[in-house]
Amino acid sequence: MDSIMVRGGGELHGDIPIAGAKNACLTLMPATLLSEEPLTLTNAPRLSDIRTMTQLLQSLGAEVASLQGGQVLAMSSHRITNHTADYDIVRKMRASILVLGPMLARDGHAVVSLPGGCAIGARPVDLHLKALEAMGAELDLRDGYVHAKAPGGRLKGAVVDFPFVSVGATENALLAATLAKGTTVLQNAAREPEIVDLAQCLRRMGAHIEGEGSGTITVEGVDRLGGATHPVVTDRIELGTYMLAPAICGGEVTCLGGRIDLVGAFCEKLDEAGISVTETDRGLKVARKNGRVRGVNVRTEPFPGFPTDLQAQMMALLCTADGVSVLEETIFENRFMHAPELMRMGARIDVHGGHATVTGVDRLRGAPVMATDLRASVSLILAGLAAEGETVVSRVYHLDRGYEHVEAKLGACGARIERISGQ
Repeated sequence: MDSIMVRGGGELHGDIPIAGAKNACLTLMPATLLSEEPLTLTNAPRLSDIRTMTQLLQSLGAEVASLQGGQVLAMSSHRITNHTADYDIVRKMRASILVLGPMLARDGHAVVSLPGGCAIGARPVDLHLKALEAMGAELDLRDGYVHAKAPGGRLKGAVVDFPFVSVGATENALLAATLAKGTTVLQNAAREPEIVDLAQCLRRMGAHIEGEGSGTITVEGVDRLGGATHPVVTDRIELGTYMLAPAICGGEVTCLGGRIDLVGAFCEKLDEAGISVTETDRGLKVARKNGRVRGVNVRTEPFPGFPTDLQAQMMALLCTADGVSVLEETIFENRFMHAPELMRMGARIDVHGGHATVTGVDRLRGAPVMATDLRASVSLILAGLAAEGETVVSRVYHLDRGYEHVEAKLGACGARIERISGQ
């Protein structure tokens, strides 16, 4: 099993290219199941999760070709030959549940395993199912699978009022509504850039959608969708992660392709902590304003609030900040599992339920640490950049689910980082 070794103590200077968004691409890929015509995605990230979704789509009868080194995905679902998404694939990734809506909308039936994924809380799919039920789907949960069918072979438009904001449920309902008969209104819908990106792609395929990016999305169902070519939006979580690199160890880095509108609330907290973020025609230029970073309080919220997927990385920064910071996690339970690993490096963190109090220290110390999930893994690498000595992060298969070429991107800016191949 691979690990990553980081030798801390140096500043970073240079450019870091930001890839297409993993969470957007995983949502866009199932859209191929809605049409007989080709769907091509450009600016795709090269990640293990993308390969898992490729495997899942191929198991359902889709053709998926990875071109230009993986940055272009050419897909075609002329016919869905298998309507069962098997547990052996679905268990690897929660986004697999997003094939349910498209298959049900197009062919009127689907059998999808309940998903697995990383251990950061229950993350139930009940809102996905309730949305589809509102659109007329008949669901039967047995033996770990969702057996779904649409009476008469087609879903019907409906008003879907989500009791709380759910990105995945909004995506699944939006995909399904494009081919439903009549008008579907999604209320209290998620507003994330990935939702906007999905709506733009579906519109290119011929869908009639209004209101994406707001709390109410209206979809007028059509009889069929066509093909399209669509660029995947910039990954705002990778962007925020690499913006923290010069913040935590000094220097100046430009994150190529970055936009402030993707990370507005995050940039506000960086400014409060003493980090300068400047938008240029090349991306976002990031550097400390002067001296030591200041402690700040952070509360995770649905977009446009502070992203839960940047909470672990922000904690790494605050471990060496001047003063006390409080991080409140409101999205997922069990999302402070990186705290004990940071404490192995000398961090002072006190976790009580959904709150973590971080008292900054002058310097972290390198140590052997273990990644517990995707975002935790990169938070430990960031901490290693600021630590004295050598940090070895094990179980980095988590990292490979969401970050491509971490060693190359940071190494090009002066980080002393290398991957150690497992036996």
